[in-house]
Amino acid sequence: MKSVLGYETVDYDRESHGLVIVDQTKLPGRVEFLSLCSPREIWDAIYNLKVRGAPAIGVAAAYGLAALGWRIKADTAADFMMQLAGHREYLCSARPTAVNLSWALNRVYRACESLLGQELDQARDMQEEEKILRLRKALLAEADRMKEEDIGICQRIGEHGLGLLKRGDGILTHCNAGQLATCRYGTATAPIYLGQERGYGFHVYADETRPLLQGARLTAFELQSAGVDVTLICDSMAASLMAGGKIQAVLVGCDRVAANGDTANKIGTSMLAVAASHYHVPFYVCAPLSTIDWDTATGKDIEIEERPGEEVTQMWFRQPMCPSGVKVYNPAFDVTDHSLIKGFVTELGVFSSPGEIPGQPCYYSRSM
Repeated sequence: MKSVLGYETVDYDRESHGLVIVDQTKLPGRVEFLSLCSPREIWDAIYNLKVRGAPAIGVAAAYGLAALGWRIKADTAADFMMQLAGHREYLCSARPTAVNLSWALNRVYRACESLLGQELDQARDMQEEEKILRLRKALLAEADRMKEEDIGICQRIGEHGLGLLKRGDGILTHCNAGQLATCRYGTATAPIYLGQERGYGFHVYADETRPLLQGARLTAFELQSAGVDVTLICDSMAASLMAGGKIQAVLVGCDRVAANGDTANKIGTSMLAVAASHYHVPFYVCAPLSTIDWDTATGKDIEIEERPGEEVTQMWFRQPMCPSGVKVYNPAFDVTDHSLIKGFVTELGVFSSPGEIPGQPCYYSRSM
């Protein structure tokens, strides 16, 4: 089996100018790549989880906006920017909880705004066609930078996270915060991959992560393909493992961190944090700084995406596994209170709260 580290989760086809992704809805049965060029295709890929994981969503959105930039038909740079803004707003509507989506789209858009304001508006002899070409290139260049930054960030998160672990540790992870959720290495799995390379001998337990089974389909798939000792468990089995002393650390990723440290991640994460607190198992959130939303004060202000009930009742079954017409509640995420989080593992190091991160707005502080 080829290691998942050999695949590009998110890429860009420079000949056809299309966003290229691994279709994660087809895993683990087969590895299939999609080349996406239209607004609807890109929006659909994000909404329907063909690409997922906050960092991967961000880079995919950036490449997606770059791809759409090459398809805009405009007579002036101003018209180009107006149409680009429309594409940005449309793509941003695909997933409301993952802050990386809006952050990435705004970043590549601002790269064009900056170029237009600082250079192109003053180039009075430059034709509008040339200005538009320069804007298209700026979009792609910024998306490329974001991808390379994400790879470096995940490497640093891995190093900092590995410093929290001991050889032979049992590690529990939820959902998928691995290679498939980023451009390479992952966030919560980055320390695991580094430990694998250095002979740490970790034993990893992966929650299946109902209802979409990202742990079963994605995390177990990629860890096994990389040679990691991994065991798949049902979500309800985690507390039993902690009680039995088999878990020494919980590592999870996240989709948004509020300024006070409350953290939105895949549904089921908060239950793990409560259990870990009870059994005195350290619970760490592994996340890039871009996932911290300084404009959101607490977890109560995070919009939680609610998804179709069919994901719970019939997605993985030959026939519905519940009474016909029963009501279904299917939030995609829950919010873990900051008091339950031992530390945030970032590219700058490990911090007990966002307010302790150097150079960041210090809205809140607390002692661990």
